Amino acid sequence: MRSTITVPPNYLERPISEKSSRKQVTALVAVAVAVWALTVYLSTLVDVASPVRFVALAAHILSMVAAFGAVLLVDWHGFLWLLGRRALSETVRLDGAATPLIWGGLAGMMLTGIFLEPNLASSLTLVKLCAVLVLTVNGLMLIPLMRRLVRLSPMTPFSGLPMGQRLHLMFGAAISLAAWWTAIIVGFINVAT
Repeated sequence: MRSTITVPPNYLERPISEKSSRKQVTALVAVAVAVWALTVYLSTLVDVASPVRFVALAAHILSMVAAFGAVLLVDWHGFLWLLGRRALSETVRLDGAATPLIWGGLAGMMLTGIFLEPNLASSLTLVKLCAVLVLTVNGLMLIPLMRRLVRLSPMTPFSGLPMGQRLHLMFGAAISLAAWWTAIIVGFINVAT
């Protein structure tokens, strides 16, 4: 006799009120800021040997590649949806698949960053750390919007969204890309110097 397995709905598909969603995002932002601050603080306490730092740097770069690569793919697919070349359902589905890569990569970057001995006296390092915080908070702020998009008709065009949602998506994507590129460029400058 075969049994049926019921799979819980994706986090984006769960019905949730706007007020509850805002509370959840506010709590997630508070946790993210606390984790970010903790990793920065711990990085000042850790004194690592050169081989450990090398492994941490390699893992940091791999985490960055996974997360940023997934972000670029989702943003590109979203741009194609904006142009009418992809359906909303395709974009939302890709976002759901890429989400674990994005957040897992970001968590890997924060964890490995503890062992990279960042120079907190350097303004460039502070810019990078702030960029990571901005991209994290920005990603969390996009969750309620993605939940609303999931509930729309699968063929809803970008132009069919209310102006506020269109602006939210465009500003969110622009902030994301600016923060990611800032963190990456500054990170490579710091490694090279």
